[in-house]
Amino acid sequence: MKDNSQETPKSLSKRSHSISKYAAQCGKCFKWRLFDTQEEFEDIRSKFIEEPFYCDRKLDVSCEDPADIEYDASRTWVIDKPNIPKTPEGKKCRTRNEIAQFIKENPEYEDVSLSDFDFSTPKVMEDTIPEHVVRKASANGSSNKRLKSTKG
Repeated sequence: MKDNSQETPKSLSKRSHSISKYAAQCGKCFKWRLFDTQEEFEDIRSKFIEEPFYCDRKLDVSCEDPADIEYDASRTWVIDKPNIPKTPEGKKCRTRNEIAQFIKENPEYEDVSLSDFDFSTPKVMEDTIPEHVVRKASANGSSNKRLKSTKG
C-alpha cells in the first residue's frame, strides 16, 4: 500500500512525487510495516503471492512490535496489485508494443512475459479520501469512480 498524504485523486496520477510512505501489511498479525525506499516496497510487492510479507522479514521486527503506521483517514491510501514485477531501470514504456520492443532490444529480459505487465492504476481507498474531494454522481444518481476536487 502506498500513502499519498494530502493528495487528491486527480493529483494521484502525478505519482512521481506524491508518494510519502510505502507500507505492506503482515500476513500474520495484519500490522502495517513501513519501508525506507520504494525499491524495498517494490521487492516485497513483486513476489507477494509466492513470498507473503511477514513482520520478521524486516530486520529486528516481529509481530509483537507495535505497527509502524495505522490505517486511517488522516492520509489518502492506495493499494497496488501484488506480484507486479519490478520495473527495470531504463526507458518508460507506455504500451505493450513498447514493452515488446524493449524486451527484444534487451535479451536479459527475454524470460519476461508481456502478461506480467499491468497498466492499471492503484486502487484509491475511498474511506481515506480527504473531505474536500467529492464523488461525482452519474445521471442515474449512482456514483462512478471519477472524483472531483471541490477546492478553488
